[in-house]
Amino acid sequence: MGLFNNDRLILGYDLGNEFCQISYAFSETGEVETLSQVAGAQSFNIPAVLCKRAGVNQWYYGRDALRYAREKQGILVDNLLGQALDGEQVLIEGESFDPVALLALFFRRSLGLLNQAASSERIGAMMITCEMVDSRVLEVIKAMIAAVHLKTDRIAVQSHAESYYNYMLKQPEELWTNRSMLFDYRSSCVRVSCLECNRKTTPVVVFINERLHPFYAWEPLPEEETARKKRMEELDAALLRIAENAMQPQVESVYLIGDGFEQEWMKESLRFLCKGRRVFQGNNLFSKGACCGMQERLSQSQTGKEHVFLGRDKLKANIGMQVLRQGEESYYALLDAGVNWYEADDTVEFYIRDGSELSLIVTPFTGKSGKEARIVLEDFPGNIARLRAHFYLEAENLLVMEVQDLGFGEFRSSSRRVWQERLELYQT
Repeated sequence: MGLFNNDRLILGYDLGNEFCQISYAFSETGEVETLSQVAGAQSFNIPAVLCKRAGVNQWYYGRDALRYAREKQGILVDNLLGQALDGEQVLIEGESFDPVALLALFFRRSLGLLNQAASSERIGAMMITCEMVDSRVLEVIKAMIAAVHLKTDRIAVQSHAESYYNYMLKQPEELWTNRSMLFDYRSSCVRVSCLECNRKTTPVVVFINERLHPFYAWEPLPEEETARKKRMEELDAALLRIAENAMQPQVESVYLIGDGFEQEWMKESLRFLCKGRRVFQGNNLFSKGACCGMQERLSQSQTGKEHVFLGRDKLKANIGMQVLRQGEESYYALLDAGVNWYEADDTVEFYIRDGSELSLIVTPFTGKSGKEARIVLEDFPGNIARLRAHFYLEAENLLVMEVQDLGFGEFRSSSRRVWQERLELYQT
């Protein structure tokens, strides 16, 4: 990506349905900080809501939006990301609004918090992280970014799982030599993620397995003493059951994130988790991990070079082809395992002679045996041509190859034919 100007901000933006967070650093190796809405406090969550003031085109976001709605001075619009993904127009005071435009408005306003650290004009690179990433999420985020007109094109997207991985890359390796676990308390469930390292491979392959556990809907503890004590005992017992069922051997560290986790009630569950393990509590891991992920892209660390993350969004196979170079057969790499499937893209030009068939070599990075995929160019004109091939993925397991006939110089003009093939890479 070239050298990065260190007077520019590197951002990690956690985009969620209920709240968002912003973390930042001033260099590829700089300390990552998280913006707080209250000076001197760790108030990281920005409520992901807007409020349109009644009768006028005046909008508020975050805490101000909640306050104006609570005072009945406007109409609250929540579930911004969810509504943008659904794509249905939002009706407010009889007027229709584009849900992606509303999400973009919130995004733009929330970036104004950067004035605590530096002007938003100084954004040099940004990683946006979401709970999950699919083609629809990418489509909405791209539209949101286009509407905001940021002065950088260094913007990428990754899942919460990958943000967890990138966060751990920056931690002492003894915290995740074998396994680390993350307990994420959101709404009425706890998502347990287990990060595992396979150190028998080079580079070390890192996986994250996730599982949802139903849990009590988050709400403040009752003020009445008897009800409060009963509630705390219920929460503690329920979390202990989840922890006992989810815990894996050789876990070096545990991370508890979410405002619902309070040490006031985590007695037996916390005692269990701390047995032979380091336990950390907070709620800004994903935004920090997103910032760390962009730092890693700009300047890969030695630890990053020694590890490869194969999460749900990753291409899990190396894809290449055998070619002749200076008369000798050699392997030409096209797409590498470990990249996000939605970022896997390559275009090459080559010559084909005496045939109408192309052969790809697909080698899974998970240890399974590779395979050869043959693609026939039907009705291929002539027996020699220069071809341009474009490779990309439509889904985590679906490779698309588009081949264009470029002809053969003065001997044969291009037929303008384009062949397209789809190939399932491996069993999911």
